[in-house]
Amino acid sequence: MQSSSQCDFAVCFVQPSCPRTRAIGTKWVFKIKRKADGSIEKYKARLVAKGFRQKYGIDYTETFSPVVKYVTLRMVIAISRHFGWPIDQLDVVTAFLYGVMKEQVFCVIPEGVELDSTFDCLELVKAIYGLKQALRVWNETFDEYVCSIGF
Repeated sequence: MQSSSQCDFAVCFVQPSCPRTRAIGTKWVFKIKRKADGSIEKYKARLVAKGFRQKYGIDYTETFSPVVKYVTLRMVIAISRHFGWPIDQLDVVTAFLYGVMKEQVFCVIPEGVELDSTFDCLELVKAIYGLKQALRVWNETFDEYVCSIGF
């Protein structure tokens, strides 16, 4: 369940006061994962940010993240095949939750989350789906790691 992953990764901190003009909304996205026979395997819930409310220069500055072109990917596969090189791939589960935010981003307490009434909002310290800068933050984190192991 994504929300338990968000707790495991310490995605946010509860704040006693919040600049209301800057707090962005959140919403829950629910999904039912099914087995091949159609039976239910598990229920998933993911908290996402309503990033469309973010303001440039306040909640985020940079959003660019490199993306491979399809033709480049096909060329790499063709060259690898020609020379008999192995091809491998990976999937980083809950990838965005590894990226540490540089900007201060506040969000309202999600629906269904009950906290002491003295707390007003959450401060996000990790990127979550829906934030404009989430992909860039993840890419920077991944790039730092890959460089640290010698690539």
